[in-house]
Amino acid sequence: MTTRPWLQPLAPVYRLGLALRELRLRTGLERVRRLQWPVVSVGSLSAGGAGKTPLTIALARALNGRGIVVDVLSRGYGRAGRAAARVDPEGRAEEFGDEPLVIAREAGVPVYVAAERIDTGRLAERRSALSPFSVHLLDDGFQHRQLARDVDIVLLSRRDLQDRLLPAGNLREPLQAVRRADAIAISADEAEIETELRDRGWRGAMWRVRRGMEVPAVEGPVIAFCGIARPEQFFAGLEAAGLRLAARIAFRDHHRYAARDLERLRAAARAGYATTLVTTEKDRVRLGKLVESLPKDLAIKAAQLHMEIEDEEAAIAWLIDKLGSEDGSGPLKSLRKSSCGKAPTPE
Repeated sequence: MTTRPWLQPLAPVYRLGLALRELRLRTGLERVRRLQWPVVSVGSLSAGGAGKTPLTIALARALNGRGIVVDVLSRGYGRAGRAAARVDPEGRAEEFGDEPLVIAREAGVPVYVAAERIDTGRLAERRSALSPFSVHLLDDGFQHRQLARDVDIVLLSRRDLQDRLLPAGNLREPLQAVRRADAIAISADEAEIETELRDRGWRGAMWRVRRGMEVPAVEGPVIAFCGIARPEQFFAGLEAAGLRLAARIAFRDHHRYAARDLERLRAAARAGYATTLVTTEKDRVRLGKLVESLPKDLAIKAAQLHMEIEDEEAAIAWLIDKLGSEDGSGPLKSLRKSSCGKAPTPE
């Protein structure tokens, strides 16, 4: 866990900023706008590495597979522009951001990016035929409260329960903020924290998820590198899969790669007698055409992160029921729990 105890004196200032924003939201000084379709937000309390992107992909696939029209709304962190745009799966990270590109490629649903998420939703609704069974997934949206949402799903880990508020720690908000959520998703490997959360008063839905990694088969030593929030998890996963790491190179989260970084990786490969570089799919996306400068005897392969929802049928049925409540008041008024499996005929 990365902490910066020397910055603890600044934490009260950050907390004050959160309180002032809460006041602005409650008094209407900060406007909250609503889209035509219902919005399901996937977020976290921590600043990075919680698994929001893999869970968004898993939800998009699950809903889409049940006949529900789904798109994903994202800020597109790290992209050059600010205007709303639909992500081209064959595009570049500079155009759309690394995470939106990964979602577009792996989820198989439309993904929209903009500096303001309300603009992404409006563009999506202009470009898509309105359906009674349409849902926006808001990627990394728990703190983006300017956009109204119908369901908030928050990923929470053991380290979050022990972490500090920014800037001394990695929490964007204090733990009490999870009270705004409708469901908490925890790792199946940390199932014991469900009891702790219940003891703290949580009465909402609780999902268990499993994170996994598809690791390419490589013989001999490899150079592992990444620019993600929690690189140690990535390196440990590669070793657990049987890869022999000659070097571990960690860049900053969302690092924008340059030619000098490729030279550093080439030098590490020469020193470690490695013929393969292994990284994450998000890093592979950010590298773009730089990989063409690698020598032909140095391969680059990506390990794909994925997430599974335990008892997915029950979890998605709960979500659909939340969106299409039995009394007809939900945003998907025609959608019922019985629709899990295929979309019902519109009324």
